[in-house]
Amino acid sequence: MSNQEDFYKKLKFRLEETTIFPTKYMYKFIIPKDEEKENAIKDVFDHLGAVIESKPSKTGKYISLTVLVHLASADEVIVKYKEVGKVEGVISL
Repeated sequence: MSNQEDFYKKLKFRLEETTIFPTKYMYKFIIPKDEEKENAIKDVFDHLGAVIESKPSKTGKYISLTVLVHLASADEVIVKYKEVGKVEGVISL
């Protein structure tokens, strides 16, 4: 099993142990300042009623994105992490 698969397996276990679904889940991402990358992440949550806030870093080199979205299961949370993970340079917090 790869490190990434192991990480998601542990995440799913923790989510199912600590969270009652459906729930509002908060994601936090940091990306290099790049409108294309920011839009790619926003597209992942399009049509889900997500509230997305962006904040530039002090130096202006990075953008912090906070996404609050209603999801039905731990599996849905993980699917979104994987989709966002395809964006180059993204850091998930």
